Amino acid sequence: MANFVDYYDLLQISPKAELETIKRVYKMLVARLHPDNSETGDAEKFMVLQRAFEVLSDPERRMAYDGEYAARVKQPLPSVEPNEVASGVDAEMSRRVGILCVLFKQRQTNPARLGLPLLELEQITKCPSEFVSFTLWYLQNKNYVGTSDNSDFVITPAGIDYLEANLPANTLASGRLESAMPWEREAARQPIH
Repeated sequence: MANFVDYYDLLQISPKAELETIKRVYKMLVARLHPDNSETGDAEKFMVLQRAFEVLSDPERRMAYDGEYAARVKQPLPSVEPNEVASGVDAEMSRRVGILCVLFKQRQTNPARLGLPLLELEQITKCPSEFVSFTLWYLQNKNYVGTSDNSDFVITPAGIDYLEANLPANTLASGRLESAMPWEREAARQPIH
């Protein structure tokens, strides 16, 4: 599980994507990442892409992968440790970025359910209700988070901008966003001007 790669996220497709969709997205990404492409080629990403395609295009391997995927996505994300909860501004910044990362990934990967309710955010972040509520109050007042018709919390375009601007300085949450945006790892490590 430690080396698990979310192939659906990597290809930026739904876990319910049909084989034709997988093939189409794979072909597009192959052209972009192939090491022979002097502008955007990346041998390491290309190898991961090939492994993803090999697994997702084979019905038996995909079924086995989907079992591991289902177990993996139900696990809570790494979060702020309990002793960090009381450490003030640094912990609050980490919670902000962490919640935005979770909401970013939810919106990007689940078009049928763009947001998450408060209780689920508390479970995912492993933070007490009062801390999550405070963080969401801040994020909503800054227009980084909004609510959907069913009262789920959803990330806004301003929230995505905030996340991108604050990630390089926030190493605690870096892993969360990197798992949410695997193709953007290198860009996220670069300073934003």
